[in-house]
Amino acid sequence: MLADPPRTVLPVFDAPAFLDSVGVASLVVTYLAREAIFRQGDAGTHVMYIQAGSVTLSVRSKAGREAVVATLGAGDFFGEGCLAGQPLRTRNATAAAPSAILLLEKQQMARLLHREHTIADRFISHMLSRNVRIEKDLVDQLFTSTEKRLARTLLRLARYGTQDKPVGMVPEIPWQTLADMTATSRWRVRFLLNKFKNHGFIDYGGGNALKINNSLLNVVLHD
Repeated sequence: MLADPPRTVLPVFDAPAFLDSVGVASLVVTYLAREAIFRQGDAGTHVMYIQAGSVTLSVRSKAGREAVVATLGAGDFFGEGCLAGQPLRTRNATAAAPSAILLLEKQQMARLLHREHTIADRFISHMLSRNVRIEKDLVDQLFTSTEKRLARTLLRLARYGTQDKPVGMVPEIPWQTLADMTATSRWRVRFLLNKFKNHGFIDYGGGNALKINNSLLNVVLHD
């Protein structure tokens, strides 16, 4: 069997510093946990970049049911559908924790992608990686235990498995938000967080932030 090709690791990308270096003005907006960034049906006018915090992307059916389709963290882009000619947002974007979001107007972003290879390479790499991740998340929801889904969500929020250095600490995220991310109940999330804490996989830091320890990987790797 052929081995997987080596993964290309990109350097950490500092979007604000890069935009400043090429003379592009940007706007940073802060959001509280569970605050809407945009809603399904809103006009798609900007591409967004997460400077700090985390964001969930979800879709709502005509019957009113909502499902989380992706969980994003610092260093991720979202809202890129406007670049592909989508006049309206097809998903909801909600801050899962207090977040700082950098906004780039879509025409400005399109010019940057054509002109600046650094941001174009980062953007394309991100889109490809995110699509793979969303497919894995769908498989997780269909075939993986709630315990593993929650562990993977926490590890992703702490930036394990990305080109960036893991942050270790995750800002306070409401239990209901974690429940939505992992397709389970608030009660189940609370039970599993306590279980992870008792095993030393996580700990509570100042302000109810979660400290994610390397040992949480054991939950994901254990069959």
